[in-house]
Amino acid sequence: MARPGSPGSVDVLGECVADIFEDRDRSDSGGLALRALAGGGPANTAVALARLGTPTRFLGRFSDDAFGTLFRARLSASGVDLTGSVTTSKPSTLAVADLDATGQAAYTFYADGAADWQWTDAELAATRNDDTVCLHTGSLALVRQPGGSRIEEHLAQVREHATVSIDPNVRPLLVPPSAYRERLRHWCAVADVLRLSEDDCALLAPGVGLEEACDTWHTAGARLVVITLGGRGALASLDGERVTVQAPPVTVVDTVGAGDSFTAGLLHRLAALGRLGGRLDRIAVEDVADACSFAARVAALTCSVPGANPPWADEPALGTYAERFVRRPLG
Repeated sequence: MARPGSPGSVDVLGECVADIFEDRDRSDSGGLALRALAGGGPANTAVALARLGTPTRFLGRFSDDAFGTLFRARLSASGVDLTGSVTTSKPSTLAVADLDATGQAAYTFYADGAADWQWTDAELAATRNDDTVCLHTGSLALVRQPGGSRIEEHLAQVREHATVSIDPNVRPLLVPPSAYRERLRHWCAVADVLRLSEDDCALLAPGVGLEEACDTWHTAGARLVVITLGGRGALASLDGERVTVQAPPVTVVDTVGAGDSFTAGLLHRLAALGRLGGRLDRIAVEDVADACSFAARVAALTCSVPGANPPWADEPALGTYAERFVRRPLG
């Protein structure tokens, strides 16, 4: 069993998604050339964690199709352990982007019957590792059936020995926000860390202020709530004690994968501080500020390059981050 403060691994449970774009440089009047990039919120988080140097296992269900091979190659190249994953004949989840004249993308998802949502109780039980200090999950795998309900039950067992982190990562094109709202209180009951974006909050708690939403989710059970605010940084609340963190200045290329990188930076730093492995009993708001400041720098570096391409630990720009990015706790 992992002890609080021990430097064990972080597990990430969730989906991979193939983002499909038209390759206009190769398309011609005789056909349409497409380019596929490996994505998916949980997979992006696992890649970022491993690149930062945290021992990371990805618990996913990979199709045996070409996209499944693409997903495995990306994760493995970043140092992610895939021994807890499953291979199946079910298809991969696809997101096909239709770009308008300004470059804005509208997505069509192909997800019904995909490999990612078909977890069985036996498969989940086989992923258990008592050396794991944290299990992070969320996004579509936690809300799409039949696997979603089984993952919820699995979290209740995992939290006996590991910190549980959840990122709802609301995807309204695939799942109605009401489905997330219906399950959120239950997720808070098993989660120690709840990481959301400001856009997620608008869908999950419409018309409610961010601090009031934090208090609601604390009451439901989540000790640490972190809300990312894009270029304005992040708001964190530890049992109601708030801290805000500024976003480092950066030239933004795109924001793909930035939230996933923030989550990875947060968990990486909390693990390095020895705060994972239980119910966050040893954490202080200063630790939260430290971890969120580091996470904001990881997210900023991801925004500075195209696509979900998080930094590696030896990247010079990821060195010691400046104290000026942390503000004093509110109130």
